[in-house]
Amino acid sequence: MKPGGYNGNSEYGQRRKRCRKFSAPCRAVEWHWKSGRIRGTRICASSEGHFAGRIQCGYHGWTYGLDGNLIGAPHAHDGFCREEDFPLNRVHADVWDGHIFINLSRDPDSLANQLEDLPQKFRNWQMAKLRSYRQIEYGVKANWKLIMLNYNECLHCPILHPALSAITDYLSGDNDRPHRGYIGGSMEFQGGAKNMSKDGRLRREYLPGLNTEERSKVYYYAIFPNLLLSLHPDYMMTHTLWPRAVDRTDVICEWHFHPDEMVKSTFVADDAVEFWDITNREDWAISELSQAGIRSRAYRPGPYSRCESLPQAFDQMVLDREKQERKKQIT
Repeated sequence: MKPGGYNGNSEYGQRRKRCRKFSAPCRAVEWHWKSGRIRGTRICASSEGHFAGRIQCGYHGWTYGLDGNLIGAPHAHDGFCREEDFPLNRVHADVWDGHIFINLSRDPDSLANQLEDLPQKFRNWQMAKLRSYRQIEYGVKANWKLIMLNYNECLHCPILHPALSAITDYLSGDNDRPHRGYIGGSMEFQGGAKNMSKDGRLRREYLPGLNTEERSKVYYYAIFPNLLLSLHPDYMMTHTLWPRAVDRTDVICEWHFHPDEMVKSTFVADDAVEFWDITNREDWAISELSQAGIRSRAYRPGPYSRCESLPQAFDQMVLDREKQERKKQIT
């Protein structure tokens, strides 16, 4: 992204923008709310674009630098406060191996504390070096938490995902113990498969740096609240969940490959994209049916099986955070 470029997304109507202040790597990304300070007017009418050296509200002309500081307020009265008192509201941001995280809390915990041992665990994938090949956006008529629950168990795989079940053992691998900021585990290949594609055939070199064990598994991790990280022997796939309503979620799925592979004349990647596009749509369909069933007045939740420790841990995380928020409101 060039200096002054921006893109953003929404969460329950709350829009944010990401502004690249300098032409440096991700270290220089800054986030601010898209609303101006005079009457909260949304500054960015589109989801992406470019500011030519400054940011100006289209309502009353208040103008901000790319760092978010107010540099001009036309027709302000004589007793107007100092300009530094009215910057764009900053959003906390940090970067992990190419992934940009934002936190809307006023005083958030550090990203390092949330990730705990993940940077060490997944350092061999060198994710920041990978390049985006394809992005597909899905509109799912289900609550984001149902999508998260579905991602974190595979007991449904033999029924819903015949192509996936042909190349990976749904009862294989190990789950990590649940962590405060993430949950996840691995699955192993079967039937001679080497990667997650229609036929399981490896069409690209393994990602450099992976050891023998890492080449033989796929790692599925949910990083709270909305990143689904799938690490494969030859590519990375991510899902980002963006809640739009209590029963509607936009999901952005992206496939990333090593640049040394992408420049080859023989490079292909649609085998992975087509495989996961089919699998994604199978997951979205069952999530929508879950949403429809939960609406019933007769619905009562049942117990989790012994193989569903991760969904149970996710539910507990949501409940714990709800309790924390209620305590804050009381005090």
